[in-house]
Amino acid sequence: MLARKTKKIQSQTESIASLEEVMIGGRKQWVLFRGEDVNQPIMLFLHGGPGTAQIGFAPKFQKDLEREFLIVNWDQRGAGLSYSPDILKEDLTIQNILNDTIQVIEYLLKRFNKEKLILVGHSWGTVLGILAIQKCPQYISSYIGIGQVADMRAGEKLSYEYTLNKARELKNVKALKELEGLVYNPADMDYLNVQRKWLTKFGGSYIGVNEFNLIYSNMLFANEYTLKDWFSYIKAGKFCLETMWEELLPIDFITNAIKLEVPVFIFAGRQDYQTPSALAKQYFDALQCPYKEFVWFENSAHLLNFEEPEKFYHECIKIKQRLTNI
Repeated sequence: MLARKTKKIQSQTESIASLEEVMIGGRKQWVLFRGEDVNQPIMLFLHGGPGTAQIGFAPKFQKDLEREFLIVNWDQRGAGLSYSPDILKEDLTIQNILNDTIQVIEYLLKRFNKEKLILVGHSWGTVLGILAIQKCPQYISSYIGIGQVADMRAGEKLSYEYTLNKARELKNVKALKELEGLVYNPADMDYLNVQRKWLTKFGGSYIGVNEFNLIYSNMLFANEYTLKDWFSYIKAGKFCLETMWEELLPIDFITNAIKLEVPVFIFAGRQDYQTPSALAKQYFDALQCPYKEFVWFENSAHLLNFEEPEKFYHECIKIKQRLTNI
């Protein structure tokens, strides 16, 4: 709780367990490396949000993956451990964080003497993932999209309609009063906070996990974040989201990213109405790429890698095996 560190990994091979500050995009940013064997394929996670950094809680759910991959979690510019009070709103743009993403990828490939890595995007991280594939496909052996963004504006509309219909179905008077009192405007943070509150209560954000065992329980037991870090975590996440959300809304991959040059695996929670899985399937069906698979997680919503970590692990192993045959 008083010093940042990560638990050592006992292994017969050349393991790595290191939490480091790396200079990325002219700023010191924090990267966590964990794996039983550094010679295994690199799996780089791009967290959601913007601003929902995951170094503080992801390792708890990734222990099995550490046996088969070199797992890299990176708290993006302005988020989590990479937050700094001196960061300006002008620093937080899609282009800047995309440039950071490319730099992280290049750094990892050089450091570990690899030609390619597996890129995993979650939610906002899927935006970075698709944009990174478009910019440097030569660095990416495969892409896994979790809570895949397809068309932001269409997704927000579906999310709102689901939430309102659920409130009516359940005859939740308080929810109906708050939701029907809203002016539909997904760019407005007050609107978004109310809509997301009820979406979460109705199971459209997560069902297999809760905020306590995902984040808050880690405040006492995670080694990678100090107590002070956890206090700034929420502030940083709010800052990133409010700064970047409006720029994110025009994203439409169904129109602008139909052709990709790498194998693509879309993992979708059946109950995901935060980035609606129906739109992710629509994007997948239209997608042209060397190889593609769509995998449903029946007992999950938007956080499937944390809601069903065992299934996520086994699907990742299948991808590792398939890559030798693609």
